[in-house]
Amino acid sequence: MTPRVVCISRTIGASGEEIGRLVAERLGFLYVDEEIISRAAVRAGIDAETVADEEARKSLVGRVLKGLAESGGEAWALGGVAPLRAGEVSGETLRGFIRDAIEQTAAQGNVVVVAHAASHALPQGAETLRVFVTASPVTRARRIGESEGLDDARAARAVKDSDASRRDYLKRFYDVDEELPTHYDLVVNTDMLSVDQAAELVSLAVSRERIPT
Repeated sequence: MTPRVVCISRTIGASGEEIGRLVAERLGFLYVDEEIISRAAVRAGIDAETVADEEARKSLVGRVLKGLAESGGEAWALGGVAPLRAGEVSGETLRGFIRDAIEQTAAQGNVVVVAHAASHALPQGAETLRVFVTASPVTRARRIGESEGLDDARAARAVKDSDASRRDYLKRFYDVDEELPTHYDLVVNTDMLSVDQAAELVSLAVSRERIPT
């Protein structure tokens, strides 16, 4: 059975988003990540009261995803919308919205999801390819430093803080005490592979028939 959903989990500075975009482009899948969902939610008029109501939230998620699919994803989500501002939507509210979006997006199929540990949010199965994109802390710190204009010490601290937050998130939301390679179907190390090579590897894994679990 060929996977219809590609979940890409990534560490900061590992180029997971870029790889996800290329995979979606090559497969003709919809690309959805945390930033797109967040900004689309703001454009759709998300507010704390709406998201507190589970049914209203699911309805809103459905409208957001329909808009993404009908107008090319980012064009709909980002057009004329400023980045989220602190306090605009609470972190807990946004996480709930994203979890619903992951589940509903996966149900539609033919999608690449790069957001909030999607590999852990969805059940293991032949229709889902769970990918972990990472690299060494040194490589990731160098990339973050170059992209954000940080010195070596601050870039290394950014990577360390992000990794700690990731561990905390996995524990709190998915009861994962220790993230393991066996939590994923494919682990990609971008120390060794370029973004293009990694995307090709993931695309091949999707295109190849998999044995149902």
